[in-house]
Amino acid sequence: MPAASPISHEESCSPASGVVVTGAASGIGGACADLLASRGRAVALWDLDEAAARRRAEQLAAEFGIAAIGLRVDVSDPAAIRAAADASREAIGTIGGLVHAAGMVLEMPVADTDVAAWDRLMNVNLRALLLATQALLPDLEQTGHGAVVGIGSINATLGNGLIPAYSASKGGMISLVRSLADDLGPRGIRINVVSPGQIRTPMLQPAVAALPEGTFERRILLGRLGEPREVASAVAFLLSAEASYITAAELVVDGGNISSQR
Repeated sequence: MPAASPISHEESCSPASGVVVTGAASGIGGACADLLASRGRAVALWDLDEAAARRRAEQLAAEFGIAAIGLRVDVSDPAAIRAAADASREAIGTIGGLVHAAGMVLEMPVADTDVAAWDRLMNVNLRALLLATQALLPDLEQTGHGAVVGIGSINATLGNGLIPAYSASKGGMISLVRSLADDLGPRGIRINVVSPGQIRTPMLQPAVAALPEGTFERRILLGRLGEPREVASAVAFLLSAEASYITAAELVVDGGNISSQR
């Protein structure tokens, strides 16, 4: 199989090259869909919250004049992923990108670990990245410049005794992406991970509310929580031609948390 060739900015960012975003009704996934649409990319928004996904898709289509569809998709269900891939292809045309932002977090320290809950989390956070890439593989390969981004977490590096399943799923994502990059590279498809730190999202909000003020900020070199748009900017970069020679990489977006000794 021939090696992938460099691509132009116009090829990578063509409005005809749509992007599927999982977990797109809110948080980081929502910010990714917003930013990509603002740059002329058609978007398919997958989320468990069908009403919110459809609402957001309609708003993006009206505001930016792009094709958009919101779908209810349980990414732990392989059949649902395949059906959503078909519906997305029909609605937005050629698909050149995938962002797997759907995820869940459960407090399950070792003594309280529930096998069914562990499996459900792994299927959403980790397995879905593989299955969505598989379902969209013909589209990504057809463009000649397909790109995939998984949303990881700094917990893959730091670990957290309260959320071992979540941490393991994000560590597994990094390893999975490196393996998939080896397979996908000759097909002209790049795949990377963006690992956020503490970002002001609905997933983080309960922890922010429960802990003393400034708990997270003390460890962050920039002294503040991140915003979803700041993660979306990193994702958009990795989907673009500016990142045409980047694959199998982890881009950490944490305000300097991992390196902090505070």
